[in-house]
Amino acid sequence: MVHAILALLVCQLLGEVIVRAAGVPIPGPVVGTLLLLLALAALREVPDQMNTVAGAVLSHLSLLFVPAGVGIMLHVARIRAEWVPLLAALLVSTLLTMAVTALVFFWVMRRMNLHEPEQQP
Repeated sequence: MVHAILALLVCQLLGEVIVRAAGVPIPGPVVGTLLLLLALAALREVPDQMNTVAGAVLSHLSLLFVPAGVGIMLHVARIRAEWVPLLAALLVSTLLTMAVTALVFFWVMRRMNLHEPEQQP
């Protein structure tokens, strides 16, 4: 189990190092997660220890929202002053994400020939 935790932390560390070295505006943990995804794809399976650790982390996922909640409470005055652009950004990004997800879904369906059979009258 220690090896799986170490693998997660190493992937996050590598992500941070890559982001800081390259100067790209992407969070290090996102790059680390992509590195982990590539490693697991190369293995073609998720090791049992990794599955156990991931389950434990996901069971406590709500704890990761505590810093965001504290940040909102600390910056409530700024949020109150800039709520219109924040709301607009949230709506636009949500709609854009939904549209891109739908387009990717249809592209994958077409690529895998999983379209619905035509209904005959």
